[in-house]
Amino acid sequence: MTAEEDILATLKADIANNRLTLPTLPEVALKIRDVVEDEDATIRDVADVISSDTALSARLIQVSNSPLYRGNNPVDNIQIAITRLGQMVVRNLATSLVMQQMFQATSDVTDKRLRDLWEHNTTVAAISSALSTLYPKIKADIAMLAGLVHDIGALPLLVQAEEIPELLENEELLDKVIEELHTEIGQDILKAWQFPDEIVQVAAKHEDLTRVSPGDGPDYVDIVQVANIQSHMGTSHRLASMDLSGVPSFMKLGLDPEVSVIDLEGVAEEMNEIQQTLCA
Repeated sequence: MTAEEDILATLKADIANNRLTLPTLPEVALKIRDVVEDEDATIRDVADVISSDTALSARLIQVSNSPLYRGNNPVDNIQIAITRLGQMVVRNLATSLVMQQMFQATSDVTDKRLRDLWEHNTTVAAISSALSTLYPKIKADIAMLAGLVHDIGALPLLVQAEEIPELLENEELLDKVIEELHTEIGQDILKAWQFPDEIVQVAAKHEDLTRVSPGDGPDYVDIVQVANIQSHMGTSHRLASMDLSGVPSFMKLGLDPEVSVIDLEGVAEEMNEIQQTLCA
């Protein structure tokens, strides 16, 4: 067994035996999710939870004044921000901010990877949300959240890489490790965070280009899979040069793999606005 194979085998064994430390969802994110999903909760209840986190409060007020949500009057308090954004958007933005805060790099290699990964996730989230408008049974807020977390399994692997010099010194091997393991780890993380199964399946299955979703219409895996592929178009990524003509998710969405989703009516503008909001 080569050194590279040994590293991969060790990480696989760590996953199989629950030895890889998975991140825990911070308390504020759990509280926000619980209060948003509580049918009896009021805007004031949501605001009270969010107000306990100064960074999150400032972020939501900033987003509520962004071009995507801006109204006639500027927002300067959290209750009005929640009313303008809607509770599901608040939940998604809280999740995105928490993800950014949870993983801090200590090396140049992982810092660049984390930044690139975050940019990719927000791109996929924006494409997913914009695509969802074309399919009545797909909810935009769920599609956005699914896009944000689809590659979450790569995050603990990047953190783990900082403890393995061979990975930091061999970026090709690091890419291979992430490619092979991130879907399984992502599934485990989202299960532990008690995300709904439709989003857990996105983390688990978005790389499976042979997957055929059940039912007549597309599901969230289809949406994110297409968004993920489209996000790599025009790059050197392996998905950009693959023959995608027989990929079931494109057929479920009724889309031509050769046509950029950006060219679809109304998608480009909404996609850009969403990404600007997530990256603001």
